[in-house]
Amino acid sequence: MSRSKSVVLVHGGFVDGSGWEGVYQTLKKDGFDVIVAQNPTTSLADDVAVTKRAIATAKGDVVLVGHSYGGVVVSEAGNDPKVKSLVYITAFAPDKGESVSSLIANPAPGAPVPPILPPVDGFLFLDRGKFAASFAADVRPDLAAFMADSQVPWGVEALQGAVSEPAWRSKPSWYLVAKDDGMIPPPAQRMMASRAGAHVTEAAGSHAIYVSHPEAVAAVIRQAAE
Repeated sequence: MSRSKSVVLVHGGFVDGSGWEGVYQTLKKDGFDVIVAQNPTTSLADDVAVTKRAIATAKGDVVLVGHSYGGVVVSEAGNDPKVKSLVYITAFAPDKGESVSSLIANPAPGAPVPPILPPVDGFLFLDRGKFAASFAADVRPDLAAFMADSQVPWGVEALQGAVSEPAWRSKPSWYLVAKDDGMIPPPAQRMMASRAGAHVTEAAGSHAIYVSHPEAVAAVIRQAAE
């Protein structure tokens, strides 16, 4: 089996690519070429364009990894011919015509409700006082506070961006379910992973499992690379 040596990491909403540091360092030690896409999260089209530029700079075949809203981005950008496999880290894995907005439109009874504040000038933030509990419950408290206070505005237009043809329909995919996620309910994660025919791993962790448990995330990426 050939091994993909390049990994492109795509962050989700409310955060930037710096949260991938632990995963980045782990994969670099394993000999991977790792690129972190810094998406503006203003619109799906803009984020796909930035991600595809990152893919273009990779040295070889790419494992494309998305967290949360980043799963929408990789579902679209993953159609790039350099991408050989996809990894979803507690992420949205939309089908054709779906968006974050459509996937969260009808939450299951009893599902956690993310503390998203009303949009201002077309952008969303999480309530800073509730950020840690919903997004980063197992992250070191001072770091979770920093994440809350350094939030990146998430464009409403990005949430409404619909996938044209999901790459998981034509390429192998892996999915890490975070069992303690307070943003995307684990049953919704399992549904999307099953629909995509993904290789599924489950681990205890919050929505920010890529920050709190980088080794668990890196392990799934290694599987996809093989």
